[in-house]
Amino acid sequence: MFIFDTQYSKKWSGRTKTLYLTARRPAFIIKAVLNLKLRTNFFKTLWGFTMVQIGNDWDEILKDEWKMPYYLTLRQFLKKEYSSGTVYPEMHNIFNALRYTPFSKIKAVIIGQDPYHGPNQAHGLCFSVLPGIEPPPSLLNIYKELQSDIGFQPPAGGTLTAWAEQGVLMLNTVLTVRRGQAGSHRGHGWETFTDHVIAKLNNKQTPVVFLLWGSPAAKKAEIITNPLHLKLKAPHPSPLSAYRGFFGCRHFSKTNEFLIQNGLEPINWQL
Repeated sequence: MFIFDTQYSKKWSGRTKTLYLTARRPAFIIKAVLNLKLRTNFFKTLWGFTMVQIGNDWDEILKDEWKMPYYLTLRQFLKKEYSSGTVYPEMHNIFNALRYTPFSKIKAVIIGQDPYHGPNQAHGLCFSVLPGIEPPPSLLNIYKELQSDIGFQPPAGGTLTAWAEQGVLMLNTVLTVRRGQAGSHRGHGWETFTDHVIAKLNNKQTPVVFLLWGSPAAKKAEIITNPLHLKLKAPHPSPLSAYRGFFGCRHFSKTNEFLIQNGLEPINWQL
């Protein structure tokens, strides 16, 4: 088990000499180094430092957010929660919604509630689950509405990264949750954070569709005042509420109609 050969060339007295430097390292050493780097970035992201690194234009847009008192308090709360029990998603996945979808590319925003609280499900995108995991009931209801609305063919899995990569920000109102305890991280600062994210998007000078599903998401509507944007509200797709108006809302076709009317590429919802 070895890693790559490195080729290095340089001029010497008008002739090119090629030196081959072969780095041979046991795989376990490489793995240890990568794990150490991951852990280092991990703690920089959440507790060791005030600055979170998203890796795209959100870094500049949110650069002052990490210094705000509410976020510093939230960070201390999360530090305690992650160190004393099981919290979803994994720490390095908390900000995946922002990582997958740069601000400049956002055309639509789906706003949910809080992450799935079961094992191996949440990975930082609302309603999405990790590859190989069966779609939870709320996502199955989303598939049913898609099928009714646009003739969507439901896949076996439930990973929605393809939407995020097309410019759909998959944002929960609360970004973390304690295992088996839905809503356990509400009221600790995430609502303020996502309010600020929505406020930044409200100032965006290109049209954006906001799909607000459920009461916590609907509360974000008052932040969205820019007439360029479209707000679509519906009950949450949970089996407890989907029949109260989520089914039949046609948010997916309405989103694409709005985007086309504004000269933007529609979303390919098919997974």
